[in-house]
Amino acid sequence: MARTEKLERDLAAAAGLLGAARCAIAFTGAGISAESGVPTFRGSGGIWDRYDERHLELGFFKAEPALAWATIRAIFYAFASPFEPNDAHRVLAAWEREGIIDFTITQNIDGLHRRAGSERLAEFHGATTHLVCLRCGERALATEEALAELPPRCPCGGVYKPDFVFFGEGIPEKAYRDSAAAAERADLCLIVGSTGTVYPAASLPRRVKARGGSIIEINPEQSEFSADIADIVLPLGASEALRALDGLLRAASAKNGSDS
Repeated sequence: MARTEKLERDLAAAAGLLGAARCAIAFTGAGISAESGVPTFRGSGGIWDRYDERHLELGFFKAEPALAWATIRAIFYAFASPFEPNDAHRVLAAWEREGIIDFTITQNIDGLHRRAGSERLAEFHGATTHLVCLRCGERALATEEALAELPPRCPCGGVYKPDFVFFGEGIPEKAYRDSAAAAERADLCLIVGSTGTVYPAASLPRRVKARGGSIIEINPEQSEFSADIADIVLPLGASEALRALDGLLRAASAKNGSDS
């Protein structure tokens, strides 16, 4: 999109806040992965327009694992056409390595942040990359071979479930603990592609704001965060906005280096 003078000023202001932050974290939602082709769940054309969301309810899964797994495999495990990280994932991973971002919290279960190189990461809702046995708790990789027969079973005989959060299931303890700790130490939260409607995840940026931190939001659409807590809203796609901010940060670093 053509950038207005206001947008250019907001990009510069956002880059300034990022560069000055003592501890910045990123908080990402479906919008960052939509640019990689990962379908969203809700809205026009979303996954729940085509599939029955009851199949991701924990009670239904336990009662009808084979039926639930048929839907789950169709949605999440198309092994022949994996999605790839995009520039937004890669910029955040590079910023982590360079100390610009301290930690990333993602609501997404696609594993793209980890594949892009992010290591200081909480996958708040789990990830499709692993399975967990409902009987013994053993975890295993979600491979095509493992899902050849449905429902997949652990060597102990128990049914494997994808290791991500179903409706009616709690947030993994470590992911919640690590995310809360990151929000408590951060003085800036960069929100990328999140609607702000899914709790308890959406409470995390609000913790940063409540402690006096700055909030930068990247989202081409208005979200629950936009008018509520965001100090700067950049109405751009994730990759375009993060590439622009990265360029501004590198230009400022080069200038500071030449001035010293």
